[in-house]
Amino acid sequence: MNISEKLALCAEKNPNKVITTYNNRETTYAEFYKQAKNLAGYFQAKGYQKEDLIAVYLPNTDYFLVCYYACQIGGFTILPVNTKLTAAEIDYIFTHSEAKALIYDERYKPVVDELEETTSKMNDLIIVGKDEHSLADILRGPALSVQKNDNQGEETAVVFYTSGTTGKPKGVMLSAANIEASTNIWMEAMDITSEDRMHIVAPLFHCAASNVFSLPVIYAGGTIIIEEGFSPDQALQTMEKEKVTIFFGVPAMYSILLNTPKMSTLDLSHLRLFTYGAAPMPYELVRKVKALFPAIKVQNLYGQTENSPAASTLKDHYALSKVGSVGEALPQTEIRVVDEMGEPVPVGEVGEIIVKGPQVMKGYLKNEEATNATIKDGWLYSGDLGRLDKDGLLYIVDRKKDMIIRGGENVYPVEVEEVLYEIPELLEAAVVGVPDEVLGEVPKAFVVLKEGVDLEEEEILHFCKKRLAPYKLPKEIERIESLPRNASGKVLKTNLRAHYRF
Repeated sequence: MNISEKLALCAEKNPNKVITTYNNRETTYAEFYKQAKNLAGYFQAKGYQKEDLIAVYLPNTDYFLVCYYACQIGGFTILPVNTKLTAAEIDYIFTHSEAKALIYDERYKPVVDELEETTSKMNDLIIVGKDEHSLADILRGPALSVQKNDNQGEETAVVFYTSGTTGKPKGVMLSAANIEASTNIWMEAMDITSEDRMHIVAPLFHCAASNVFSLPVIYAGGTIIIEEGFSPDQALQTMEKEKVTIFFGVPAMYSILLNTPKMSTLDLSHLRLFTYGAAPMPYELVRKVKALFPAIKVQNLYGQTENSPAASTLKDHYALSKVGSVGEALPQTEIRVVDEMGEPVPVGEVGEIIVKGPQVMKGYLKNEEATNATIKDGWLYSGDLGRLDKDGLLYIVDRKKDMIIRGGENVYPVEVEEVLYEIPELLEAAVVGVPDEVLGEVPKAFVVLKEGVDLEEEEILHFCKKRLAPYKLPKEIERIESLPRNASGKVLKTNLRAHYRF
């Protein structure tokens, strides 16, 4: 049963149960389903075709999930947009994807106005706000008829754009079958039931908050509690007030929460599971969580957008004995660690992590070359380097693609480097991830100035701020005489990281 069919069933069986809570607004399964059908019917009535892309540029809100389901019901493809990107970055995504419509929050209107040349080619601009052509008017208006055309099988359900090592974002195409598979995989892996109340503080435009948590809980008939972002005091208040059963956060969030005095005084008797991912959780942090809340289980989640994301999970019984591991392969999933020829390496040896299962993406939108380089014989080559221990548990030891994870946000060095190379005074530049107590790691830029010129760090950052989202900005910029390179001219980033540490 796909997610649209399951939503319809839940709305029929439990129409008055709350499906989402957002900003003191509760929506029942019946109301949510009606709203999703109205939006699907609206696009069908306007002549949108199967797998037309509908861009959704919204903060965390219940409307985001309504839009997600509307696209699945109507047979369209949702394109979530990272709200932290600059106008230039969003413009590339809209142009490359050829999105037919845009649903956006009124607070982002200045950015949308900058993109008038691109958005003028779209058929619809629908605002979330008080504008006369608002999303609320469609959702809460008279019921619109919907032709059965829901996404099935290999039809593209969602496209998530993720930055690539080439510097240009790539559109990850996930099919209806991918979504259905990952939903069932995570339901089983986290023992999700209709009694669960999932607390969402991570961005819904990211694959994890949508596919790992929201969809499985809704599929099971549970409730999603949505907050726009992470505030430690607000998050703790919500956990207690809303009787949350599952919370997801990146390690940086747990570090902040554990240093909030209020945490130790809360009644979290309903909470059964703390989940974490996106970056390694230090042993001491896991130990503190377990010591403070011995009755609450902890679970690590590992995956990529390209696998929906669903690869492996480390469950509570291994939390303190398998430090650094991202766990065992998920249900319906195979994991191998291979050499450059694609052959499995012996236990304990490092190789590239590859993943196989029904959740592996269709491919990259309009990028057959990258798709063929990433998926071989059904195996997704992750680009992560890891090893398996004798018990079959997976450990990530490095990232082949040099990706930096800053507080849960992916930063690709080459994307930052390309902007730095636009600065006329710079001869060369390299960006690496360096440790940060709160965010896990942050970008640091090493730059070489052209002879006879001078440039201050503030001037470099000012240039970058116009072209990069804030989370991609280097936290530190260091001037050096030359970049370390090997015989073939490749920059030795391991040397730069070592230079930082010592």
